[in-house]
Amino acid sequence: MAIEEKISAVDIFCGIGGLSYGLEKAGIDITAGIDIDESCRYTFETNCNTKFINKDIQEISGNELNSLYGKNDTKILVGCAPCQPFSSYTYKKDKDKDDRWQLLYEFARLIRESEPVVVSMENVPTLLKFKEAPVFFDFVDSLKELGYNVWYNIIYSPDYGIPQKRKRLVLLASKLGEIKIIPPTHTPENYITVKDAIGHLEKINSGEYAENDFIHKSSELSDKNMERIKQSVPGGSWKKDWDDELKLACHTSEKGKTYGSVYGRMKWDEPSPTMTTFCTGIGNGRFGHPEQDRAISLREAAILQSFPEDYKFADNIEELKFGKISKHIGNAVPPKLGEIIGKSIIEHLEEYNYGKK
Repeated sequence: MAIEEKISAVDIFCGIGGLSYGLEKAGIDITAGIDIDESCRYTFETNCNTKFINKDIQEISGNELNSLYGKNDTKILVGCAPCQPFSSYTYKKDKDKDDRWQLLYEFARLIRESEPVVVSMENVPTLLKFKEAPVFFDFVDSLKELGYNVWYNIIYSPDYGIPQKRKRLVLLASKLGEIKIIPPTHTPENYITVKDAIGHLEKINSGEYAENDFIHKSSELSDKNMERIKQSVPGGSWKKDWDDELKLACHTSEKGKTYGSVYGRMKWDEPSPTMTTFCTGIGNGRFGHPEQDRAISLREAAILQSFPEDYKFADNIEELKFGKISKHIGNAVPPKLGEIIGKSIIEHLEEYNYGKK
């Protein structure tokens, strides 16, 4: 007999709500988002229509977390711990001093104290590579000790209709039985391309914004960078495309030669590169528009992250903080991936005849 309960989730490390928005679209009620970054509040609450709690999860107890669910809710706990400490670069540099390494252990503590039925965690694939500090495998072991069935794998975003070549580690765990993500929804033959995603947007110039959407704004290029983007071709490289006087000394060094995609243009007919916190600057990767002489705009970056075109990031142009919003977008879980995770959870609950159908 099915238990007629509402399926509800709390999103820790919620950021601007990419994961929450996707889960809600799949049919899971979001009762709250928790994040230490207060600057995420407007975007999260405006788009996810639920409360934002500005708090460090190290200061939250299982009882406090459980108070956010309804009395008879099927409890889901989800989260994406900040991925910067788990990047290869940061690990080599700061493995002994980055306190954020402890956040997955805090996530495990909250699971132990609140006992959700299903847990989901999303992060960078490099978590699987750490041998000296196996924080991810400690997390998995703790879930298994608590009686969860655990599944995890590296997901290639274009396989699920996300127009960027992003790879993410997704974990699902359930008290009920075996759980896994639903099969891919797309193949290379019908991947969503850059042109599919942003080709229809209004043309804008470097440093300007669209009249009908102030989030469709690009950073302003210097005269030198304007010369560089004009000489860049989609999918090309400064190594072959630029005149020698435009090349930087740091790029022509042995180390710099490995960064062939910086200042590059995206290709229309492929998914985009992975969006990062600096994805709106051409000097940080292949973030040049395929045709227009500029970097991609905030709105384009958001759409390539699979945010809907009307997702609100600021109330008006005066309140737009370009660098902060770019960081928020790059840090976000793609909403479409959140929706896929949500559908996987709902299918799992229905398979075990659990929760409200």
